Amino acid sequence: MDPVFVPLTAADVPAWSDLTTALARVDGTDEFSSAEDLAEELAEDGVRPELDTWALHERDGSTAAVVAYGQVRVKADLLDGRAVAVLGGGVRPDRRGRGIGRALMDRIEVRARELAAERHPGAPVVLRNAGGLETDPVRGLLTHRGYALSRWFVQMERDLPAPSAANAPPQPAAGYRVLPFAPELSAGTLRARNAAFADHWGSTSTSEAEWADLTGARSFTADCSFLAVAPAAGPRPSDPDGPIEAGVVGSFCLAQDWQDGPVYLALIGTAPEARGRGLARACIAASLDAAARQRRPDGRPRFTRAVLHVDADSPTGATRLYEGVGFAAVKTFGTFTREVPALDA
Repeated sequence: MDPVFVPLTAADVPAWSDLTTALARVDGTDEFSSAEDLAEELAEDGVRPELDTWALHERDGSTAAVVAYGQVRVKADLLDGRAVAVLGGGVRPDRRGRGIGRALMDRIEVRARELAAERHPGAPVVLRNAGGLETDPVRGLLTHRGYALSRWFVQMERDLPAPSAANAPPQPAAGYRVLPFAPELSAGTLRARNAAFADHWGSTSTSEAEWADLTGARSFTADCSFLAVAPAAGPRPSDPDGPIEAGVVGSFCLAQDWQDGPVYLALIGTAPEARGRGLARACIAASLDAAARQRRPDGRPRFTRAVLHVDADSPTGATRLYEGVGFAAVKTFGTFTREVPALDA
């Protein structure tokens, strides 16, 4: 019998979180998501849960467990003339091997092409799916459906350093100040993000709505996020350093808090015209120092280590930068892609 999938709803969020926790533990990804984080995903700009999500329920006594889920998003911008559809999902380990994943992918792929046709009429589509670690059983399903391993991403970690005795974060090259993330600098940080990642594999521009979702999320940790800022060109204001809202963001290190223990450095980058000046290194050092200072109400450290992911073939040599500030590779993830024609071609 074909599995009966229904859209994910707010009522599913606790059971959905339980499923992602089980998958993270069994598959070794450490990609844990709280119920609050998942509720935000359902409310993200452009997501229609009734069309773009799936859940398979089973009764477990008096409660309904989510034993499989799926999601699809289509990027707002084209990539080399192609629409990019990002597919996600998972099947509870004790329910694998029953055709659930195959049935789920049938639905996700159809919706991905429909959504791509709505947003980018006539454009061919790149279906992108995270392949997890090398041992992840989803890889067999993906390759059977015509997906190919396209890119490796490396998870790197380090213990947090002892907090610096200095009150101010380290400063990079002359002309820049390292400042904590602030709402006044959000638009400038978005511009720097889009410039920094324009030459990265698989990257499209982040829209203002997507940026608002990211910086407004529960997980976003502004007090551990730092920017390298230069005064804007033009007449100098009375303040010799200039007001921060007038500054130009050259580099950034944005942090998130997903689970107890690690601070996640989610976005690190430098605009092309500002590279080679030590800006990213200074932002990372400031973020690590701030994270090391964070304490929980009972006095325990809020964070004990830092985690990030990096493209193994990053054109900026980011892996070397992170090794230089104490990070070491611990896991390697694969990304799989498949190209399909436009639904309306």
